[in-house]
Amino acid sequence: MLSKITSFALCGLDGVPVEVETDINKGMVSYDLVGLPDAAVKESKERVRSAIKNTGLLFPVNKITINLAPADIKKEGSQYDLPLAISILIAGNQLMAKTDGIVFLGELALDGALRPVTGILPILISAKAKGYTRFIVPAANANEASYIEGLTVFALNSLKEVVDLLTGEQTSSPLAQRSFKAAVSAQKYNYDLSLVRGQKIAKRALEIAVAGGHNILLAGPPGTGKTMLARCIPTIMPDMTFEEALEVTKIHSVAGSLTEEGIVSLRPFRTPHHTSTVVALCGGGNTKVHPGEISMAHKGVLFLDELPEYTRRTLESLRQPLEDKVITVARAGGAVTFPADFMLCASMNPCPCGNYGSATLPCRCTPAQVHKYRSKISGPLLDRIDLQVEVDGVKYEDLSGESNEESSVEVKKRVETARAVQRVRFEGEPNLVNANMGEKQIKKYCKLSPECEEVLRTAFETLHLSARARSRIIKVARTIADLDFSEEIKPEHILEAASYRSYEANS
Repeated sequence: MLSKITSFALCGLDGVPVEVETDINKGMVSYDLVGLPDAAVKESKERVRSAIKNTGLLFPVNKITINLAPADIKKEGSQYDLPLAISILIAGNQLMAKTDGIVFLGELALDGALRPVTGILPILISAKAKGYTRFIVPAANANEASYIEGLTVFALNSLKEVVDLLTGEQTSSPLAQRSFKAAVSAQKYNYDLSLVRGQKIAKRALEIAVAGGHNILLAGPPGTGKTMLARCIPTIMPDMTFEEALEVTKIHSVAGSLTEEGIVSLRPFRTPHHTSTVVALCGGGNTKVHPGEISMAHKGVLFLDELPEYTRRTLESLRQPLEDKVITVARAGGAVTFPADFMLCASMNPCPCGNYGSATLPCRCTPAQVHKYRSKISGPLLDRIDLQVEVDGVKYEDLSGESNEESSVEVKKRVETARAVQRVRFEGEPNLVNANMGEKQIKKYCKLSPECEEVLRTAFETLHLSARARSRIIKVARTIADLDFSEEIKPEHILEAASYRSYEANS
């Protein structure tokens, strides 16, 4: 007898329907699985056999041929265990049930229990777009599967529960849709700008960077608060919309890093170690292509602490995704495109000893050592960082005093106001912020007066800037004007924006 069960494969972040066709006939006892399965799928034979037997059913002692169609797509992962088991039971006349339109996903334990699998959310989103609305998934994936509207999802614990549900021997209620707002309210950040004493210039730069979506570099001696400032960035970023949260959750689901909540409701903050490889940063793998750190930071912050300690090759791999906001990982098995719309925040010491330019500590490095250390960061990469801020030490009085520092909530309100101005300005171009403007938008929305042009010309010639740096100064000036509720860019906005390029000129 022939049976057909629907499951799904993941190609990057997109789900592709897979039909599990099982044919059981008389003949020499065998089990043939075709359709380009990987090792995990091939090994499912023993898991499925034991799960069926330990559920109280019989594994057919016949010639079993299973095809995973379409045959030209590689089948990876363990989510095919459940559809394989159901398909075998139907083909062996042990299960009489209608399964048309139902998508089965789940890994089986030897005792028949259903174990969670990765990528449930992107599969459900892709399946819904293709017209599928009914799903059976492991109970451990229930939270992740309960945020998609318009689906009937049954989250079950074992193969026996699945069989009983299909035969009608047991009734089970589909998952109730969960509230994204409730998930957001349950999550809190551990940092706040009110905990950072002093550093007014750096805080101002962070506010500008977040308001316009600009990249930022914090340079200064050790212990001046660069890392703490960076960790406060997500606290002043606008809350994620449900659509953005789904985008981010899809990536984390594929990577297998979702928490029990089942959705990423806070802006990601990724801090890869400086020994990270290009593959760890950009994504890849020997067989299945996994998203890298820059994709895991999508809609959030990628923080590179001690920037010069990263290898030159690793840093240069950032240049393309910083411009295009996506990254295409090409391997022998094909190419996968992952989103990479992140805000880059980097920190570094000004020299090997860390005290170059400090107002209180002497520098022990020679000019040659300072130049060699700074030259580890290429000009093209530094050119793509809009704000470059020098962070100096804080006086003891600032640390021990009772001064009231602005909280993240207060700064966030100004940021959201500036973002609202940008949404109106770029109406019809969703998710566009000042930092992502092209030359066409710059000409349209960033017209400069003769006074502004003269200030910009002086900065361009004095700091020996590139054409890209000029454009980025204009974008930053546009953001500063938005924070000042100014429709026009004024000379003081250009001056402040240009002041954030001085580190590059001194490198």
